[in-house]
Amino acid sequence: MLLCSVQKNKTVFLRHRLIGSACLMLCGIAIAGVANASPLTLPNPLTFSAGPSGKIDVQGIASGMAFYQDNPQGSPGTLGAKREGADITNGMVIIQKENGPIQFDIQAGAYSFPTLAASIPSASGSTNEFGALPVAYLKIVPSSNFSVEIGQLPTLIGVEDGFTYQNINIERGLLWDMEPIISRGIQFNASAGPLSASLSLNDGYFSNRYNVMSGSLSYAINGSNTLGLYADGALGKSRTTSNDSAYSSYGNESQIYGVDYEYSSGPWLIEPYFQYMHTPKSTHLGIPHAFDNYGGALLADYSFTQTISLGARAEYLEVGGKTGEGLNAIASSLTDLPADSHAWSITLTPTYQSGG
Repeated sequence: MLLCSVQKNKTVFLRHRLIGSACLMLCGIAIAGVANASPLTLPNPLTFSAGPSGKIDVQGIASGMAFYQDNPQGSPGTLGAKREGADITNGMVIIQKENGPIQFDIQAGAYSFPTLAASIPSASGSTNEFGALPVAYLKIVPSSNFSVEIGQLPTLIGVEDGFTYQNINIERGLLWDMEPIISRGIQFNASAGPLSASLSLNDGYFSNRYNVMSGSLSYAINGSNTLGLYADGALGKSRTTSNDSAYSSYGNESQIYGVDYEYSSGPWLIEPYFQYMHTPKSTHLGIPHAFDNYGGALLADYSFTQTISLGARAEYLEVGGKTGEGLNAIASSLTDLPADSHAWSITLTPTYQSGG
């Protein structure tokens, strides 16, 4: 992976450049609904009979990452402060019931969220954000085109998913950095012909205050082309405070809007998307001025053979605010970049897979 980014003052902003490699070992299949941007073809889970309840799938995932970086950005004593190192990125067990009117999904274990422009995290630090049970929800399915999910849910926002094995690239991108990852709440899903929609009332950035509405809408133009929209924001005036349990109280105050387009045919997957984030002025959170972040990204994956593929991502992110407005810490907490700056990144991920 290679990350290059620059600020408006033309100095290099290279948070970390990975010129080592990452190695993955996977056993079992990932959770249902793996991101379309994933190049991995994962084996079937182990299936057990649960009597009258139907069949239960049991899956496991183990993955690790080794790295070298020429400009460590982490705090002293942390993994991100090292020039080279290694850590687990996933060590999880997944139990699912995907049949009948009552279903569930439980995912437990350790994980980490390596992200461009951010200090490399340890699995222990990332796991503390959502606990050892990051995904756990009950799913009620009264019909084939409608369902309701209740519990700790993956976000509807963005194109890249949370866990490393779900994406083309091991590290998530600049735009992903400002999105929610997992939220607690209730989600309604419906489909009709080429249209699919989801609507969720949740606690946003894990604030434990259920005042955030998220939604997504997709239209399958044909078998190869899909257009999608998504949005997220607090209902009315946000009640989030700096003392909430949210890992980003500023994010809970913000609004996110995005549009994405996916082309998938033969060996190609191409997915461009644009994302806009507005953070309003907030006296109770200490945000002195409203500011906007916006950017675009292009994800692509090409399969040369059944075992070899190349994933790629190019991004640009503009961070709003003006110098001297006291927004640097706030902007950095949302994007890992200072106010009044911009960054670009290029990531390449050669991938080899044989079986699991």
